[in-house]
Amino acid sequence: MGYRLDHDRDHGLVQSPRLAYKYAPSGRFTLRANAGTGYRVVNLFTEDHAALTGARTVVIAEDLLPERSWNASLNAVRKWTGEKRFIGLDAALFHTRFSNRILPDYDTDPDLIVYRNLDGYGIAQGASLNVEARLGRGFLANAGATWMDVHTVEGTVREDQYFAPDWQGTFAVSQDLPHRLTVDLPGQWYGPMRLPVQPNDFRPAYSPWYMLLNVQVKHRFAERFEVYGGVKNILDFVPVDP
Repeated sequence: MGYRLDHDRDHGLVQSPRLAYKYAPSGRFTLRANAGTGYRVVNLFTEDHAALTGARTVVIAEDLLPERSWNASLNAVRKWTGEKRFIGLDAALFHTRFSNRILPDYDTDPDLIVYRNLDGYGIAQGASLNVEARLGRGFLANAGATWMDVHTVEGTVREDQYFAPDWQGTFAVSQDLPHRLTVDLPGQWYGPMRLPVQPNDFRPAYSPWYMLLNVQVKHRFAERFEVYGGVKNILDFVPVDP
């Protein structure tokens, strides 16, 4: 159990309690549960770079209150170990509910970015699964996928949040080769995400599925010296209409 008390010169005393539980009957299985509150004073111009790019004028419509959140998560880890192999699974469920959420409004005026506190609530919830494997001599692989539902509710209106894909994931494969060589193939993939567009825009309101894939080759000359080189974005993905 934890309890945190902050004093903000503009917002007074802020309470942030938290509760966590861990169950680990063996070294191969662990279950964790967490719940608590969060508090954040937002610094727009250091955290939201969209405010500093593009041709839109930034408007702060009101005195912004700090964001508050209630969050809970459940995480399970299972490991299978052996002399020549290791396999690990990491699964999680999470849910966060925000009040006073500060989000940029791109829709009211196509020439403006308007910042204000959300008159409603925001939800960020989802599930993730990560797999790690070490098999044989020098073969390592890991992959993870996350499904997220990130939206806001004002009155009866529900809207997906900008730049928040429903699906995303990462993966990496590594193989040791003779002569102290190692080849790595890491990448990330993303599902469609909502994008801000102009009225009657020819561009789609949601991005396509896409992947960023890299390759790297490393050579170890000694225990303390190595050299590596690689190619990034080998699938040559760039937005068609930025």
